[in-house]
Amino acid sequence: MYWIGFDIGSSSIKVALISADDGAPIDMAQYPEKEMSINSIRPEWAEQDPQVWWQNLCIATKNLISKNSIYKNHIKGIGISYQMHGLVIVDEKLEPIRPSIIWCDSRAVATGEKLFQTVGKEKCIHRLLNSPGNFTLSKLKWVKDNEPENYQKVHRFMLPGDFIALRLSGECTTTPSGLSEGIMWDFKENRVADWLLEEAGIDPSLVPGIRPSFSEQCRVGKKGAEESGLPEGIPIMYRAGDQPNNALALNVMEPGQIAATGGTSGVVYAISEEQGTREHTRINSFAHVNHTSDTIRIGKLLCINGTGIQYSWIKNELTQGLSYNEMNQQAEKVAIGSDGLSILPFGNGAERMLENRGKDSRILNLNFNIHKRPHLFRAALEGIAFAFVYGMEILRNDGADIRSIKVGNDNLFRAGIFSKTLAALSQSKIDIVETTGAMGAARAAAYAHGDFASIGEATATDTVQLTYEPENNANEYQEAYQNWKKALDEYID
Repeated sequence: MYWIGFDIGSSSIKVALISADDGAPIDMAQYPEKEMSINSIRPEWAEQDPQVWWQNLCIATKNLISKNSIYKNHIKGIGISYQMHGLVIVDEKLEPIRPSIIWCDSRAVATGEKLFQTVGKEKCIHRLLNSPGNFTLSKLKWVKDNEPENYQKVHRFMLPGDFIALRLSGECTTTPSGLSEGIMWDFKENRVADWLLEEAGIDPSLVPGIRPSFSEQCRVGKKGAEESGLPEGIPIMYRAGDQPNNALALNVMEPGQIAATGGTSGVVYAISEEQGTREHTRINSFAHVNHTSDTIRIGKLLCINGTGIQYSWIKNELTQGLSYNEMNQQAEKVAIGSDGLSILPFGNGAERMLENRGKDSRILNLNFNIHKRPHLFRAALEGIAFAFVYGMEILRNDGADIRSIKVGNDNLFRAGIFSKTLAALSQSKIDIVETTGAMGAARAAAYAHGDFASIGEATATDTVQLTYEPENNANEYQEAYQNWKKALDEYID
């Protein structure tokens, strides 16, 4: 018997099959092979068609089942991970009204700031643990204010993972963790923040039915089964945003534990047992997947939008066909600090850790007589690592304890320059674990069903593939970081 997990990313859809006996991975599939397009019809806008997510999920699922020659009726159930903060709105026929406004879209920054001022700083921090920011609720209000003809058609609004569950089951449902990531969850009352929705002019009846993260949330219906190739009637047992789910996949569930990712964007995610924050304008505090009113588990999330996308841009535009490994090998030949060359890795929408400033990327101190392509490669990797360290300083100021970091099988962390720089400056051990978000979602579903006694048991077959320890030459890294940080401070002033 098997469990299946989905990871709904903005680049591709990933599907994982695991054994119901021990949680061991069986196989994975991804579709499309090339990245899905993101439509940006105006500066700082980013949209995707949610129907494309569903179509790609169906293709990947059928390919995975066919490739492994398994009986689909041996699949026990489903777990879903998804790109956070997106907005999908559907009409009474449960069809999307407009493209999804996804996580890296910055159009609602001013909308969220106005809500923050109207509601009041203390109330937002005390009850929401956040300002409304550029998140799902603010995006919905932006639609209400700017596209009233679309808003009038809204039957339910939801997150990307909620839409996939809808397509599978025909039911509109969501989770407390999902509502908290959209800044719609009142932690003091442990319920939907109706007062905030009403202040935004949003009818609370538009919120989908709420289900716990670990629970039978709904079941695959006839249409969903026909289109996806999955058996009708199996349960969706788990749903979470990609960063809480990444932490779960790494068995990061308790206070003091840290998970990180380095994909298109970069994230540091720290678990805390305190419902409070001093850095509400620069980090976010969400209900972790195992949070309850009795057992506080808050995920403090620091996001850097411009990380892997920057290195990808350099590869695609400036390398004439070099692979990432070849870029990394060339970069290793350059000294720490890139001979004075610095790159600020922003330019992918408003950066929350920079207090929602929509800053662009910058290359600084470029000397045509000194710097070659390998310098550019190293400065890019160092700049991303420096941005992570800058963010960790913010997290520490908010009370996070950062001693060791777990990451999945991310290409960025496999770049030695990046991980060595981060380990040296954070004085933290970095463990790279062979796992994925899709596998984590499948294992979480199995745990919710009772196949495993804990997430630790469900992930027991994973191994640490590579470890980076802090090196003794921290002073060299520190000098380069301070030069980079000075340039950043001058840029954002």
